[in-house]
Amino acid sequence: MANRGTTRPNSPNTGNKICQFKLVLLGESAVGKPSLVLRFVKGQFHEFQESTIGGFTDSADFLTQTVCLDDTTVLFEIWDTAGQEQHRRLAPMYCRGAQTAIVVYDITNEESFASAKNWAEELQRQACPDIVIALSGNKADLANKRAVDFQEVQPYADDNSLLFMKTSAKTSMNVNEMFMAIAKKLPKNEPRNAGANSARGRGVALTEPIQPTRSQCCSN
Repeated sequence: MANRGTTRPNSPNTGNKICQFKLVLLGESAVGKPSLVLRFVKGQFHEFQESTIGGFTDSADFLTQTVCLDDTTVLFEIWDTAGQEQHRRLAPMYCRGAQTAIVVYDITNEESFASAKNWAEELQRQACPDIVIALSGNKADLANKRAVDFQEVQPYADDNSLLFMKTSAKTSMNVNEMFMAIAKKLPKNEPRNAGANSARGRGVALTEPIQPTRSQCCSN
């Protein structure tokens, strides 16, 4: 587990309230989760490094990035597990305290979509009621190899109250837009002291029942 630091190319507007949220990425290996994060945070894409963030392989990692809304700066603490089977049992630890999640599948891999639905359903069963879940149909640049029809996915997303976007970490299609859409849906009216109440310490626990907790926000 490694903190690769903070990259914030969009500086918060002066006087903006700053709200911090823990975001987790879930999905099978090789669906492009780290590539989505790297594209969002650093504007980069590495063709042959989809199972890494910042050069770390087969491990959980996190990066941070901001999204600036009109009067609020949303700071995402973005966590990704490698997606390998050996990490699935560790996922609850990384999901604990998350206020939002992106569940990713590969549009060329039907099994990865089935897995994504399992992750989304697990989050909805065990997470706090107001968690914001986005579903990312990644590798949209490979439309000629598509195995999952978007017309099948959209009704599923609508029925389960999921944000759904076709994305491509390679071309940057809808990557920033997805994080922006999430930022707009998160509640931002509960000030807190970020140092005293780290989001990592409470909230989502995927393997055991929990008492619902309200999403947290910090302000300066």
